[in-house]
Amino acid sequence: MPSALSIIIPAYNESARIAKTLREVLSYLDEQPGGGEIIVVDDGSKDDTAAVSEETIAAHPRRRSEGRVIRVEPNKGKGGAVRAGLLEARNNVAAFFDADLSMPVTETPKLVEPIRSGQYDIVFGSRALDRKLIGTHQPWAREQSGRVFNRLMRLATGLPFKDTQCGFKAFRMDVCRAVVEGALIDRFGFDVELLFIAHRAGLRMLEYPVRWNDVAGGSVSFKTGLQGFAELREVKRNASRGLYDEAVKRARAAAARVKDRRQITEDGDAIESDVSPELAGQRI
Repeated sequence: MPSALSIIIPAYNESARIAKTLREVLSYLDEQPGGGEIIVVDDGSKDDTAAVSEETIAAHPRRRSEGRVIRVEPNKGKGGAVRAGLLEARNNVAAFFDADLSMPVTETPKLVEPIRSGQYDIVFGSRALDRKLIGTHQPWAREQSGRVFNRLMRLATGLPFKDTQCGFKAFRMDVCRAVVEGALIDRFGFDVELLFIAHRAGLRMLEYPVRWNDVAGGSVSFKTGLQGFAELREVKRNASRGLYDEAVKRARAAAARVKDRRQITEDGDAIESDVSPELAGQRI
């Protein structure tokens, strides 16, 4: 039986579209054998995002899914909201999705099945690995800015990934909890920081191409983008000061414990995986 999934949705002033997103995600979880939970993290919204979320969750007939709302006050930024949600997840496989569902929820198996199969600790969606999967593109200037950011990110951090900013990532929490707890950046650069700490810890990570569509009305602005460039320097400074060392140490220890348990199992009965060879991908 597949394990249950926790889905975290960080939300800031999303009252206009959060109900549609929640209905879609809850219905998706209802159809999954393992079911799951959805956690909306209201990041200090000035509108009624929290109230709309609670009403939508309450109105949904409970089958295999459940939901709840966490409020963060005052507004901390997407990174802070994502961390709050991940640390509240009740299931060992947890993912965060953007509130606009620019990645269709039906792409979820691409993120969670390689973790459930035991192949990876973190899997994250990518728009850059197969741009033919992009339906509606971002404005040209946004796309070019993203490419520049990625080049600078790779130079600054040494990470080998093509797209760290796609807002769809999944985690094996018994290994990644230390990574989430050790992260410090609350805003645009938090994705890079999480992957940087995990990479330092030697966790198994997979960047996987997903279908994606730009959705108007997002909160990323020119100012936000500039802040992201500054936060690349912050990741480097934090690393040089040893601020991630404890998180790296704890994540390595957690990964070693999981590896030992897996080895004991493999020495006994073979583990059967329902993940396809394609989704197993190649390891970083």
